[in-house]
Amino acid sequence: MPIPEDVTGEEIDKDVRQELQSLPKTLADDVARNLVMVARLLDEDPEAAYGYSKVALRLASRVAAVREAGGFAAYANQKYGEALAEFRAARRMTGTVDLWPVMADCERGLGRPEKALDMAGAPEVQKLDKAGQVEMRLVAAGARRDMGQLDAAIVTLQSPELASNSVQPWTARLRYAYADALLAAGREREAREWFAKAVESDRDGSTDASDRLAELDGVEFTDALDESEGDGENGEVNPSAEDGGRD
Repeated sequence: MPIPEDVTGEEIDKDVRQELQSLPKTLADDVARNLVMVARLLDEDPEAAYGYSKVALRLASRVAAVREAGGFAAYANQKYGEALAEFRAARRMTGTVDLWPVMADCERGLGRPEKALDMAGAPEVQKLDKAGQVEMRLVAAGARRDMGQLDAAIVTLQSPELASNSVQPWTARLRYAYADALLAAGREREAREWFAKAVESDRDGSTDASDRLAELDGVEFTDALDESEGDGENGEVNPSAEDGGRD
């Protein structure tokens, strides 16, 4: 697959670069450049990222970072069985538990929420850092919802991290998941409160909490550039949002 000339491979994390030192230099550079493309395209073009990950795997399947990248690329393309296999391989190579939550989420993707819940109660979870433990809690709540256990999902998300007023990288997603579970359970007033809290903490736009909040408030957005609908008889432009009633 073509790689832009400005991609040198030096862009990758230094720890990954160190892993690649076990390879001949020319091969290490080729693998590094493909890994850069995986990271660059994973969100905007997962299919292309997957293609680059397959190249890297073909070149250096015995490197843990390559197996991990392959796992995330497969995961982004909903190839959960393949992703799980790659994550397991990376974990065997490194001996770390960092991938435990995403491995559990792969089990959900494969239609095995019970297995994801078993993993949520495993000793490995205690070895995760705070971010990993929060991620595991999100996966466990999702598994509960997969099984139709809405109340249990809500209880799973109730935690010191949810109650904390400090904003951490995981705060917006945790509050959003809690609001979404409340809404699914028919607790609309509480859901609105938590969607609002998610908006306050979502500094990088990682959720669509603002849109969900607007939906609950009955706000409808129209295209301000659509003159055929926006111009009134007296040449006045209608507001871009109208307040409607709640359901």
